[in-house]
Amino acid sequence: MALAKIRDDSCFKITGRGDPPRWTLQYPRESDPVNHTFFDTLPQVDISRVTHFVHQQCGFMEVFDHVLGRYVKTTVDTRLLTACLIAWGTNMGLGKMGSISDIGYQVLAGISENYLRLETLKAANDRISNATAALSIFRHYDINEAVHSSSDGQKFETRIHTLRSRHSSKYFGLKKGLASYTLTANHVPINATIFGANEHESHYVFDLLYNNTTDIQPEIHSTDTHGTNQVNFAILHIFGHQFAPRYADICDTVNKSLYGFRHPSQYTTGQLRPIRKIREALIIEEWENIQRIMVSLACKATTQSIIIGKLSAHARKNKTKQALWEYDNIIRSLYLLDYVDSPPLRRYIQKALNRTESYHKLRRAIAIANGGKLRFKTETEQEIWNECSRLIANCIIHYNAAILSNMLDRYESAADTVNAEWIKQISPVAWQHINLYGRYEFQKTPDPINLEDMISQLTRLNSIPQQNTG
Repeated sequence: MALAKIRDDSCFKITGRGDPPRWTLQYPRESDPVNHTFFDTLPQVDISRVTHFVHQQCGFMEVFDHVLGRYVKTTVDTRLLTACLIAWGTNMGLGKMGSISDIGYQVLAGISENYLRLETLKAANDRISNATAALSIFRHYDINEAVHSSSDGQKFETRIHTLRSRHSSKYFGLKKGLASYTLTANHVPINATIFGANEHESHYVFDLLYNNTTDIQPEIHSTDTHGTNQVNFAILHIFGHQFAPRYADICDTVNKSLYGFRHPSQYTTGQLRPIRKIREALIIEEWENIQRIMVSLACKATTQSIIIGKLSAHARKNKTKQALWEYDNIIRSLYLLDYVDSPPLRRYIQKALNRTESYHKLRRAIAIANGGKLRFKTETEQEIWNECSRLIANCIIHYNAAILSNMLDRYESAADTVNAEWIKQISPVAWQHINLYGRYEFQKTPDPINLEDMISQLTRLNSIPQQNTG
């Protein structure tokens, strides 16, 4: 493992004296801004029309079958189902939706109880995500010609506490809440879970990646510092994922986590030194036991987050655990050298993480009802809310991406490369043209959205403002 001189010394800044001296890296900032001004030119449309449009494109409501299965022959009314999805996803609740819409509470409660389950909601989300991935704009969101995913947690306060609700003074003060942890790839939320606000995010990284059932398969995955632990590099590497986290304090991380295959005294050149030699013999001796652990993870013998939590804990001195940590040290050390040495890599990671932050802003805008405080009584209801909110966000992102894809196809067919390249830079995470709240009317069939007429009008009026997207 060579510790060569850093190629771009301009990004390497000495910030303090000492032995070794403290240093830091310049982090390139590059983002896909949310609510791009392009969407200001679009007509206002309410969220029920957006879900109706997305259903016409991919038929996601077809997966909502009755809880009694083959014993019920009738299909669900999509208008009633839309009302339930919006009531759950916006944190409004069925009671409030019944009072501000033309559908009563009892009808909504019956539809919700019979059709909204975690398996149907996840299948519907997968269908929308796959439809977005099939659009022409999707692969233009690749980072460095790869599907670069990222995951991060978002905290929500709970007004009615469950066993999952936990204290977090940083986010809730003296109150309680939970975390919604989402995996996004090319702006699309492809998987999500929720857990207590006191739990460590790193225990769920592998879980989200391995249990992703969409057609979107990330090649490289990033998190912030909270997504790292003592085993994630090793586990994700064994399962074929490239793990690329961002570190808040890179100097301390390198000083404590850099290892080599030789004694540190043998590294005489370069700015970085390993802290000790890797114990190769221990990894070889325990490799068969490590493989057994990986098989348990792959077979889902138990909750994956529990296994990873126990493996990354500092508890007992177990040879197998120590060997796995040593293997993790190898993969992490190689990554740290690349991370320090490559400004483009840091820029790609930052861009991927910015996309998840943009998605969080959209989620917060969707679930703003009741002050953004969750009122659901059980953990199952919290999980249904999480999936419904992700589904609404997925619909908005697909709607925006469909518009951008049509614009892109039109510009490319006209050989207008300038506008085509500009369209590729616009993020589909935007909601200023979506009416999320108001007086709902579901009994009337929504007016269909004619995408061709909308695109023709935009092009004819030349109303697309060209700007630097940052």
